[in-house]
Amino acid sequence: MSRAKVFGIGLNKTGTTTLGVCLRRLGYRHSSFDLDLLKQVRHGDLRGLREVIDRHDSFEDWPYPLVFEQLDHLYPGSRFILTRRRSPRAWLRSLEAHSLRTDPANGSRTRTLAYGWPYPQLNRRAHLGFYRSHLKRVRHYFRQRPQDLLEVCWEEQARWDPLCAFLEHSLPADSFPHAN
Repeated sequence: MSRAKVFGIGLNKTGTTTLGVCLRRLGYRHSSFDLDLLKQVRHGDLRGLREVIDRHDSFEDWPYPLVFEQLDHLYPGSRFILTRRRSPRAWLRSLEAHSLRTDPANGSRTRTLAYGWPYPQLNRRAHLGFYRSHLKRVRHYFRQRPQDLLEVCWEEQARWDPLCAFLEHSLPADSFPHAN
């Protein structure tokens, strides 16, 4: 049985890893962050992305938030999950702390491709603007199709119920995971 694709389209440090763990526990063939795909997408090439998507059921982290509109057109009937933090400042603090814990070579390359800056500390205003703009863009895009978008903040509601209801999946017996 083929099921609808599920795209996590929240920016990194919004609970994307937790979403990935949840989707795997629900039985989805899942794919997460891929630096090579992020590079390809930033150069306008979606071929590699389509190959990965065709082999999996669910996705989160880079590059998916950057191309959700294209994914919606390429994979009609898909479901989209926008993870967010309780506030833009909470997201920025998490992103800044993460940037100091990651490998400088790969982490700064990823952040430069995604946000335009190797470290959020170099331009906090631009990062906050990117975060706010992304939320606004996603909400606007799905404004006429709320049934296709679930917006979650694990800090406010870390439970299986909203996710399982959205995906029309029965509740798992295990407790809700929290990753990272």
